[in-house]
Formats: sequence, structure tokens, C-alpha cells
Amino acid sequence: MENQQQVAGELVTKSFTWTIENVSKLKTQKLYSEVFLVGDWKWRILVFPKGNNVKQLSLYLEVVDASDLPFLWTRYAQFSLTVVNQRSSNMSITKETEHEFNASESDWGFTSFMPLNEFVDGKKFVRNDKCIIEARVAVRKVDIKNFEDQGTGSSAPKEPSKQEAQVPKPLSLDSVQVPHSSVPVTTPTSEQVQANVKLEQVLSFQDAPCTGEVCTKPTDIPVDPAIVKGLEEVLSTTDGKLMDFRGLGKIERAFVPLLEEVCSLHPSLIECQKKRSRTYIEWAFTALGRVLHFLKTTKVKDMTLDTCERVQLLWEELETFKFDLCWLEPYVQSALDVKKLVERAGVVKKQRDGVDALEMEVKRLRARLAVAELDLEVAKRDLAKVDEGFGETDMNRELGYGRR
Repeated sequence: MENQQQVAGELVTKSFTWTIENVSKLKTQKLYSEVFLVGDWKWRILVFPKGNNVKQLSLYLEVVDASDLPFLWTRYAQFSLTVVNQRSSNMSITKETEHEFNASESDWGFTSFMPLNEFVDGKKFVRNDKCIIEARVAVRKVDIKNFEDQGTGSSAPKEPSKQEAQVPKPLSLDSVQVPHSSVPVTTPTSEQVQANVKLEQVLSFQDAPCTGEVCTKPTDIPVDPAIVKGLEEVLSTTDGKLMDFRGLGKIERAFVPLLEEVCSLHPSLIECQKKRSRTYIEWAFTALGRVLHFLKTTKVKDMTLDTCERVQLLWEELETFKFDLCWLEPYVQSALDVKKLVERAGVVKKQRDGVDALEMEVKRLRARLAVAELDLEVAKRDLAKVDEGFGETDMNRELGYGRR
């Protein structure tokens, strides 16, 4: 692994080289490089060697220890990622972009960096079972100075200068730029729903697509389409219109009466969120509203395995907002317990279908037996007619000749 850092103009730039050994033997879905510094900030490369739910190599740049950084931190970077062609370096594949990293988007990169078959075949990008990935990252010196003045691991949020505001940001239109873990900010899209299965997947319902191709997120496992459909149905049951909730923010209108009811009974729900930003509060109470709306509008008879998966995802999302949910957990657990009943009902139905099939087979065999018994009686009568008088014949006498 190699790296070097240089200061040019208003940017501090660093190059980092990562060699991955034994590529064919990799079992993990995602792999992280060693940490490297740019302007005293920690970064690392994240790669999905078998693709992130696509048949493409997926490659990202990540801020290290993002959860430990101060609230509302931001970190701007221009960067490029390269997969080195080890036969001909000038045929290497490089993609460039820039991003304002923050708590909700601490990772950014390319879900479809290059086709997997092109990556592993031909002994160009994987040679002697090794591949080489390079990152070139540039950060602003002014951000580094803010970092040093504040004594924190991140630059504080700041307004861009007029000069910076006038400079258009280049976008890579032939690639997918993606955050690794984001939080909802706008209206959900079906493409984003299909990219999620964990907490980030549920929160992503309100993300907007990136310019060029669809914005998706790295995940650990593929998404079950039935779960995706179920989560879309949760949102489709409301009209999507927003209204003010106690001056805290705009919440979906269908959720507000439910939130009013539980917040009157449990004032701590509001107290624990008062120090949060308005956007965070809207996310939190939207997540709570979804769970309440699900429990209020779903009947036991409507619960299926897919529905149980749906409420599990909604609950995991809600838990991230640190509400005191002791009063709600028993109801959610009761809903999740229905999964066992559903599974048992499936077993019972399978057994019942088996019994029904056997009963039908017994009836069929009995009918055949009845027909066979009738055929037997007819055969006996025919035998008796044919055998009549035949028993008096001496079968042992000689045939003889000349006289009788």
C-alpha cells in the first residue's frame, strides 16, 4: 500500500494504493482498505468484490468513524477511484466525482463501477489473483484550518464562499454515485426501496435519485422483493400530505392523530427529541407514525410472513431514534409473534392438504376395489359354467384305437 500527500492551490491531495490479495478466495460481501489520512482526516476504500446487488464491481470512499464525529459535521472532498489494468496501465478504469460527506451520507461512490465479468476475466484487472485499487482524494485547506481551530475530527458546517458557490460541481453521468448510509430527506422512490434491507434501507424511502443514474446504497444482503412490495404498501396507504405536528415539524397527515394520542400519554416522546434538529425530529416522528399506523390498520388475519418482515423493518428503523418505547414494544412483539402462528398455520395447512390427498386416494382405491370385486364375481360365474360336466372326464385314460 502506497500513499503520498501534496498541497496544490486550495486543495490538499493524497493518493492511496490498495493491493487486494487472493481475490478468487474472497468470501466476504464487502471489504475495507486500511485507513489513510488526507488533511488529518481518516478515509478508507470500501469495495463489494461480487457487486452490491448488481453484476458490477461496486466501489466507494468512506469517512472513518463517522458516528463519533460531532453533530452536523460535514467534509467536502473531490476524489477519483481507479481499478488498475495490470497489463496496460493506460487502460485502467477511473471514475471521478465530488461530495459533501455528512452524517447521513458518510460514504459515496459507484455501485456500477465496472462489469464483474470484465473485472475477473482476461487477467487484466485481476492478475496472479491480485487486484490494485487506487484512490486520489482532495480536501479543502480552509476546511482543514477549521478542523485545527476547533480541535475536532471534522469541519464544522459552513456556508460556501461566493467564489466556491459560482464553481459548478462536475458530475459523472456514466456512473452511479451512492452514499453508504443515508437518512431520509425527501420523497421516497421505488428504486431506492429496492436497494435497502437494513435500517438504512428503511430510512432511504425519502431519498431522491442522483443525477444521471439511480442512487442506491451498499447493503449486506439482497432484498426480498416481497418485503420491498410490502414496504411500498405501507406508504401507499396514506395520502402523503404533510401537516404541522405541535410546531416540531411536518409529518404525514395520517400519522398526526396517532402521534397526538401517544404523545399525550407519553410526554417523554417529545422531551427526548427537543434538542434535535427539525429535520431529525421529522424523521423520528415519521418513523414512529409508520409503526403506529401499521399496528392501527393491520388486522391479525392480514398478517403473513411478508407482513411480519415489514413490521420488523419498521421497528428497527424506529429504534434508531432512541425513543423510550417500553410501552409500545409488547404490541410490536405481539405482532411479530404472529409470524410463529403464520408459520404454524402453514405447517398445519400442509399436513391437512396431505391428509385430504390421502383420503382422496383411499376413496379412489376403494372404488377400484369395488369394481374388482364385481369383476371377480362375474369371473367365478363364468368359470362355473365352463367347468360344468368337465369334472366327469377321465383325463388319465388311454386314447387307444380299433375298438371302443
